[in-house]
Amino acid sequence: MKVNIPLQVIDMESDGCHLLADVKIGRKKYKIVLDTGASKTVFDQNTLANAGNVDIKATNRLSAGLGTVTMESFTAVIADLKLGKLKLTDFEVAVLDLSSINQAYSQLNHPEVLGVLGGDILMKYKAVIDYQKKRLRLES
Repeated sequence: MKVNIPLQVIDMESDGCHLLADVKIGRKKYKIVLDTGASKTVFDQNTLANAGNVDIKATNRLSAGLGTVTMESFTAVIADLKLGKLKLTDFEVAVLDLSSINQAYSQLNHPEVLGVLGGDILMKYKAVIDYQKKRLRLES
C-alpha cells in the first residue's frame, strides 16, 4: 500500500527550507521535520513528556549532532504513531532535548515540532520526496 503525506515547506531565511509533515501520537497531531541525514527518528523530550502515556527511558549512549557535540540520550516506545494512513505500533524513537530547534523555529514564526523523521522510517518504507507536489510517499 502506498501512502501520500502532504508536506509543508517552510523558509529558513538564508539557510534554505525545511519540510514538515503531520504525525499523530494517539489522537494528538504534531509537526515533524523530514531529515534525510538523520539515521533515526528523534522526538523532543519535553514535547513527548507532555504527550502523556509515553515512557521515556535513559540509555547509556550519547548522541551527536543537532548542533551539539554530545548529549544524554533517551528512548521511548510509541504505542500508536500515524503518518497519514500508515500506522506504526510499538515504534522505538530516540528522545533528546530539541528545545533549541523549537526556539529557532519560534524566532522565525514557524510551528513547534515534535522532532525529526529519520532514515529508520524513510528507508524502511521506501520514502520518495516529491518537492514539486509537496508530498512524501511511503510504501508499507
